[in-house]
Amino acid sequence: MKKVHFLLAVTLLIITIGASGCLSSPKDKDVLFQISMFSVLSEGVYDGDVTFEGLKRHGDFGIGTFNGLDGEMVAVASEFYQIKADGKAYSVEGSMKTPFAVVTFFEPDKAVSLDKVLDYEQLSQYLDSMLPTRNIFYAIRVEGAFSYIKARSVPAQSKPYPPLAEALKGQTTFELHDVTGTLVGFWCPTYVEGINVPGYHFHFITSDRKAGGHLLDCQIESGKIEIDYTSEFFMMLLRGEKFYELNLEAR
Repeated sequence: MKKVHFLLAVTLLIITIGASGCLSSPKDKDVLFQISMFSVLSEGVYDGDVTFEGLKRHGDFGIGTFNGLDGEMVAVASEFYQIKADGKAYSVEGSMKTPFAVVTFFEPDKAVSLDKVLDYEQLSQYLDSMLPTRNIFYAIRVEGAFSYIKARSVPAQSKPYPPLAEALKGQTTFELHDVTGTLVGFWCPTYVEGINVPGYHFHFITSDRKAGGHLLDCQIESGKIEIDYTSEFFMMLLRGEKFYELNLEAR
């Protein structure tokens, strides 16, 4: 089990601007590695410089999106997938790029078996009871049998890109019944609002790696929950004119 360090100072946020495909970060694997900020994505900045080949050097587990907001990204067991607007999962090529992603090397600190039926709200409450503090980050993997999954994805956007709220109006939703699969996601503290999404954020992928999406609702029948305590955070900002011209001080 990894030792948890509580880093609740300014050094929690190590922010760099790097060259395309050339990333630097702390050597410790117990790090949440993030590309850009959620507030930047919300403003419609959907093109990034970092390739997935580069991103894989910083995590084997995570979620995010693709340039042009072309679907949902889910990474599990070192394999990266793109869930497009048709709800299907596709393998990710290393040359593809991301404007927003969060990854880590998943090494669980806590694992429990789940033998009761829970909907999404109940699952969230159950997870809440397992968190030793609400002041650090958690990577969470829930693998099991689901009687119901409701997920979404967003089609690729055309320039000039609309804000995220407008893009989500064109999302497609899918309902899956009686499937096995994995929830991949994170819990983030409230103090990172704007940088990331406070609370739980999950993407789902089926066991056969054929379908998934951003989780909206679920009912799990049984499974296993694994939680990775993650007390270090590293963020890499975007480069380019669109990001440089964005007025983040007004937020």
